[in-house]
Amino acid sequence: MLRIQGSRRKLCDGLTRRDLLHIGGLGAFGLGLGDALALQPAQAASLPRPFGQAKHCILLFLFGSPPQHETFDPKPDAPSDIQGELKAISTCLPGVAIGEGLPKIARIMDRLTVVRSLTHPYPLHGVPYALTGEPTVDARDETKRDLTRWPFIGSVVDYLAATGSGQGAPAVPRNIALPFPLYAHVNYPLLAGPYGGFLGSQYDPLWTAFNGKGTRAVAGQEGRPEDGKGVLDPFAGIDPHSRIELLGSEGAAGISPGRFDLRRSLLRQFDQTRVALDSPTADAFSAQQSRALALLTGRRVGEALDLEREPLRTREQYGMTLFGQSTLAARRLVEAGSRFVTVFWDAYGHFANGWDTHVDHYPRLKNYLLPGLDQTFSALILDLETRGLLDDTLVLCFSEHGRTPKLDNVRGGGRGHWSRAYSAVFAGGGMGRGHVVGRTDALGGEVDSTPISPKDVLATAFFLLGIDPATTVSDRFQRPLPIAGDGVVRRELFG
Repeated sequence: MLRIQGSRRKLCDGLTRRDLLHIGGLGAFGLGLGDALALQPAQAASLPRPFGQAKHCILLFLFGSPPQHETFDPKPDAPSDIQGELKAISTCLPGVAIGEGLPKIARIMDRLTVVRSLTHPYPLHGVPYALTGEPTVDARDETKRDLTRWPFIGSVVDYLAATGSGQGAPAVPRNIALPFPLYAHVNYPLLAGPYGGFLGSQYDPLWTAFNGKGTRAVAGQEGRPEDGKGVLDPFAGIDPHSRIELLGSEGAAGISPGRFDLRRSLLRQFDQTRVALDSPTADAFSAQQSRALALLTGRRVGEALDLEREPLRTREQYGMTLFGQSTLAARRLVEAGSRFVTVFWDAYGHFANGWDTHVDHYPRLKNYLLPGLDQTFSALILDLETRGLLDDTLVLCFSEHGRTPKLDNVRGGGRGHWSRAYSAVFAGGGMGRGHVVGRTDALGGEVDSTPISPKDVLATAFFLLGIDPATTVSDRFQRPLPIAGDGVVRRELFG
């Protein structure tokens, strides 16, 4: 097991790499000191694949939770109040069907691994449970963002690279999240989860901001649309001249108080890092590393986010929606050198919209949720493949839970929260191709075979990125905590 102390500052207090590392082999893989220290491509390449095959990761997080029945686990033989209005269609894999709202994904199923047996006991919007090693989740903790929380997977990837490689901050940040901080455009506090937690706020993702407007009205979840016609939700459509910018960048007129506060928060993160660099304990940072930090918001990131550099045809292939254009930006950021890029399909407008389909389930699925996912996800996979990037770019597309098997008798239909069985789809970076893992019962409500937890997904992602999932980082009380919680590598996902 690899154990790393929980604060980067300790590196600057005279501790050596040997002080920081407690080596007991890479868990079940029996790897020694040379392997454990090496998160480098050359050494990862010497290990049996797919360990370290992924050089980058794009995480697509569908916040609010898509229904398994209308996506990757349809139940065509179930009663109508289970199956619902949308039927199953065949895919390019013989005998494998998915929901009819995903025809483009159906044609690329031979590149994907679909998991139908994700499961855990918490039917809450528990982003910390899905994306960190935290062992439990509580509704009261959904908005609790502080330095006692476990770190986000992208933050761990960034931290281990910074403290293990001695390379400091790269020219392109290793951990970037789009299109804006989670729940920033809902009248509700920002949600916990995608932050550095006890590793420190300097390991929060580098967030972007959306400078534009939606072009399509979507009804609010609770039947209270703000303008009488619906919320102009950018995840349903945006003006092509809209921009995705770094938080804190200038040039946008009329910055709202909310956006100003978010920018100021990001600038505080930079200030904290700069203070550390300017302190007497900063001798561990070379001049080269300091210059790299100065480039954090430099030209390469700005150019990657400038989507007008892309051919219009490519932009349209991804979809002229906020999710589509953010995902295209994620591909560009990976090409520019970022290690871990996250795109959140977030709620927008009054309290909740997006994938949290308690009401208007079918109008929202048919009109913009499923078409948007189908277009953007398929475009990303084909684009990565065409550019020769798919084999070493891990793509994860999942959420915090699924939705109830039985439909609710409400306006437009509805499905509630359900975590005992749900689906996800993965590709690239060592994941299997044309592979379906797990099975649910006839109603899609219970796992019949191969239960997989969100922690297993994290552990498997770390493994593919060349990181031992048994690595521990110390919290503020110096307790060594495993980066993937109790997750284990699931070799079933490799095909």
